[in-house]
Amino acid sequence: MYIDKGILMGAILTIAFAGSSTMVSAQKIDYRREKTTFQTSGQWKPVTDVRSDVAIVYGAGDRKNLTFEQRVQSWRDKGYITHFMTGIAWGEYQDYFTGKWDGKMHLDEGQVQQNGDTIWHGHMVPYIVPTDNYIKYMKEKHIKRVIDAGIDAIYLEEPEFWARAGYSEAFKKEWKKEYGFDWRPQHESPENTYLSNKLKYKLYYKALKEVFTFAKEYGKSKGMNVRCYVPTHSLVNYSQWQIVSPEASLASLPCVDGYIAQVWTGTSREPNFYNGIKKERVFENAFLEYGSMESMTAPTGRKMFFLTDPIEDWPRDWGDYKKNYQATFTAQLLYPNLANYEVMPWPDRIYEGLYRKPNSEEKERIPRYYSTQMQVMVNSLNEMPLSDNKVSGSAGISVLMSNSLMFQRFPTHKGYEDPQLSNFYGQALPFLKRGVPVKTLHIENVSYPKTWKDTKILIMSYSNMKPLSPESHKYIADWVKAGGVLVYCGRDSDPFQTVQEWWNTGGNTFCKPSEHLFKLMNMEPSANEGEYTFGKGTVYVIRKDPKEFVMQSGNDSQLVSIVKQLYEQKAKAGILAFKNNFYLGRGAYDLVSVMDESVSKEPYILKGRLIDLFDPQLPVVHEKVVNPGEQAYMLNIDRLKNLNKPQVLAAASRVYNEKVTKTSYSFITKSPLNTSNVMRILLPSKPATCTITDAAGNKVADASWNWDNESKTCKVTFENNPDGVKVQIKW
Repeated sequence: MYIDKGILMGAILTIAFAGSSTMVSAQKIDYRREKTTFQTSGQWKPVTDVRSDVAIVYGAGDRKNLTFEQRVQSWRDKGYITHFMTGIAWGEYQDYFTGKWDGKMHLDEGQVQQNGDTIWHGHMVPYIVPTDNYIKYMKEKHIKRVIDAGIDAIYLEEPEFWARAGYSEAFKKEWKKEYGFDWRPQHESPENTYLSNKLKYKLYYKALKEVFTFAKEYGKSKGMNVRCYVPTHSLVNYSQWQIVSPEASLASLPCVDGYIAQVWTGTSREPNFYNGIKKERVFENAFLEYGSMESMTAPTGRKMFFLTDPIEDWPRDWGDYKKNYQATFTAQLLYPNLANYEVMPWPDRIYEGLYRKPNSEEKERIPRYYSTQMQVMVNSLNEMPLSDNKVSGSAGISVLMSNSLMFQRFPTHKGYEDPQLSNFYGQALPFLKRGVPVKTLHIENVSYPKTWKDTKILIMSYSNMKPLSPESHKYIADWVKAGGVLVYCGRDSDPFQTVQEWWNTGGNTFCKPSEHLFKLMNMEPSANEGEYTFGKGTVYVIRKDPKEFVMQSGNDSQLVSIVKQLYEQKAKAGILAFKNNFYLGRGAYDLVSVMDESVSKEPYILKGRLIDLFDPQLPVVHEKVVNPGEQAYMLNIDRLKNLNKPQVLAAASRVYNEKVTKTSYSFITKSPLNTSNVMRILLPSKPATCTITDAAGNKVADASWNWDNESKTCKVTFENNPDGVKVQIKW
């Protein structure tokens, strides 16, 4: 395993850059290799040689004594495909704000909150109102340069407009241009808030559409097929953190090729309510975040990379990082239809940053036990297969989402609150916590038939979001008519029900958007609580806001009971079974997560010849006990396709140049400097010799190996070297 299916196919030509003497080799790319990535603002260094397929070079600016093109070339020289990333809502664009680019100051284009303060991302780096002039700057100053450098994959990350912003002169001008009347302060009414956030959403939709369209056209003029991606937090997280972003709507744009799902400890540890308790639920949150990203793109066929981060933005201790990394890592792998990964952002801060030891104020660089474990996990992603297997549990329950989840989060109006996005979690956590692999379904995608695949029951509410068009209701009604089961939860009493929108304008006179949907299904517009039939399907109305199910202890029994009855009797989807865990077999890998606060405190027990990939020693065990609040990541030797083939099963390094004979197995392996390697290698019999040498042919000091006869595996350990270490085994 861990075989690189083809080194970069070489420098084919050389491109000269106007106004620069820098020369950069172009790359001919085997796109099949673009499976694993990482992002870095630095040049190649031996201590950050992660060995993924792609190095995403961040920022088009020059560094001290190093041009952008030289940074790119430093990674290409080491065999990496190079892509490019920068922020669309912020970045090192001081030349734009200070007037160096066009002779005009643009600091007034920052996002401004009610008290007049600009929201800053860094020194002289405001969060941006994306004006036409700023879009022009991004095209001319950044996009052209990276395409000229031969890069054909561009990532514009985090299109973010803070909900609390919307008070700058630049935003007021965009308001007048969009709505045709003067700006209105968003804090003064729900309607103003809704209009403000809808505009923020549209501005970044437009910005990405224009910049990406330009990138593709400019690339085409140079004979290149430029691909465009949006690294973004999940809709769940942006709604929690009160940020507005285009999210799902981008998946339908021809100029958008895909996303990176930016989910990590920092997003997933945001507390939520369940059973009346507000606390961090990292695994559950991550599962829903990755799920919302997967369901956002699955119907449109866009490529999706899942990101995890072995640390996070906030300084904590290494023990905290390790625990939560395992939770988010497991959550991402429970989506077997996706197998592209950003294995880490910012390797410089991971390998060279100083963070606290557990239970201590003393700081240290990443401990060897953690870097070894992390590299085992990261390198397993290079071979992670797609799988038709399903996560264990009763499938078919989905929760409806909309981009407008972000529109109602700030400020509060008329005393109506939705603490910690509880109107969303109130629909999902009662089932997720009972071991039901609940999915999300985006209202923006209801016109795609694939959106409805496998959904038996759709749970929805307009207590925290609103439909952006009447057409979506037609597709929902048609699905119900054909036999779907819809559960609508909501008092429909939040102050955003009466904003001026399509359901109460243009000839429509509905007081609430749900009334339009209900009428399409031959129900009374203000339907009372109870069960209704429409065509072959069923509608059940619960006149409670979903937040009521999770903000009070034991208050989700009504929702769970009704859904269970509908699942079994109306949807005829089988028994809705409850448990405290999730399991997925994915190729030879076993993934388990056991939840606390669930239906039992029983552990989950795995049996077989198992290699523990969360243990830096890579032990072979015959039983793994996973307790509530824990996850497990195991390689099941008994499920390997070919037990007679010599192969590396797990390693804290990436393997190249494998050679197999009847009596020998050799390979070269690479990983960052200052890290320790551990490898578990399957062999037909006990080695007679195991020779470990460096790139110069010298024996590696302190290398060791031992044989485990029962598993037929050899464990090899030595210090990593990015120049390569050669392992030669004979038997």
